Amino acid sequence: MAKLFCGIDWAEHHHDIAIVDDTGVRVAKARISNDAAGLRALLELLAGAGDHPDDPIPVAIEKPHGLLVACLRATGRQVFAINPYTVSRYRDRHGVARKKSDEQDALILANILRTDMAAHRPLPADSDLARAITVLARAQQDAVWDRIQLGQRIRSLLHDYFTAALQAFAHLRNGGVTRAEARVILAPAPTPARAAVLTRGQLRAALKRARRARYLDRDVERLHAIFRAEHMRLPDLIEQAMGHQLTALLGQLEAACTAEQNLATRVEESFAQHPDAEIITSFPGVGSLVGARILAEIGDDRTRFTDARGLKAYAGSAPVTRASGKSRHIMTRKVKNDRLAAAGYIWAFAALRPSPGARGHYDRRKAADDAHTAAPRHLFNRLIGCLYHCLQKRRTYDGSIAFPPHPAAVA
Repeated sequence: MAKLFCGIDWAEHHHDIAIVDDTGVRVAKARISNDAAGLRALLELLAGAGDHPDDPIPVAIEKPHGLLVACLRATGRQVFAINPYTVSRYRDRHGVARKKSDEQDALILANILRTDMAAHRPLPADSDLARAITVLARAQQDAVWDRIQLGQRIRSLLHDYFTAALQAFAHLRNGGVTRAEARVILAPAPTPARAAVLTRGQLRAALKRARRARYLDRDVERLHAIFRAEHMRLPDLIEQAMGHQLTALLGQLEAACTAEQNLATRVEESFAQHPDAEIITSFPGVGSLVGARILAEIGDDRTRFTDARGLKAYAGSAPVTRASGKSRHIMTRKVKNDRLAAAGYIWAFAALRPSPGARGHYDRRKAADDAHTAAPRHLFNRLIGCLYHCLQKRRTYDGSIAFPPHPAAVA
């Protein structure tokens, strides 16, 4: 019996389906709705074309998640998520007129599997717990990025009309105006005029609401003096308008901070239940939150990466070589999993203090004139390779194996 391949061009309200055989002949096509009835029609179409539980028809689609993808994966078939840019390049193989249609894209997706299935990876068979951790960890990271972005917008706005606030909270680390003590003071006093009339008692009460206990009197006096000092001002009407804008941004920031904290708790609770948590957190510099982010991106399907090099390329820590004739360039990998790369950057720096081996590796890279970002990337490349082998062998981290004594140190 001929081998069959299915392509699905996904859309919000409907999906176009194409099924081709191993010679490229289209044996079936349809347009289904994006609901349970459409899924039933798709499964009937596949069964009519020759789908069998022992040999299910593989499916190519541009979307790696969603209800349709989840339901197709539940049938036990391989589902390949093809990058839309890849589909665009394949489209040029079938014509130079640059024409495009949903029906044609479904046919192209099916033909991608027919001709180049070995060059593409099916979606990993991760456990439900790992996929739940992925959802939570990504949502928590998004909340962190939202908080950082909102903080930058607030700082930019304060530069335009309320420099006293920037001066008042310049000493705060890890967030500045996004810290709780800054938020509880700016909320009732979003303009210089309203901040100037805050009493010492109001400032003290606000700091206590932010759970400040040390050096209260000192900080109250400092804030009171800064807000009442002479500063450049805008006209009252413009100042009030900007105050309303700041109040709106502070509301969004408060929601982002709350979401970040709540999601972090849920992430850590779920991560602690996973069997890989013990191995991942045995590595220096990896706590529950960073460990959950790493697991969220690499999953727990150990057949997903054939070797450590594949995982390093996916994480973006391995460089890319471009060679042609006598020209040869080694460059930083741009196409990567950005979330895993971000977690790796944190991991590499956090590992420097508890791990002498990691510290020595980092120092040697810096001595070799690596840039500020290159040295931790090299360290991350080493660590994630060790993590791959530990997960494959079901072993915890061993620093003597990960970083054996350097020849120079032994000498």
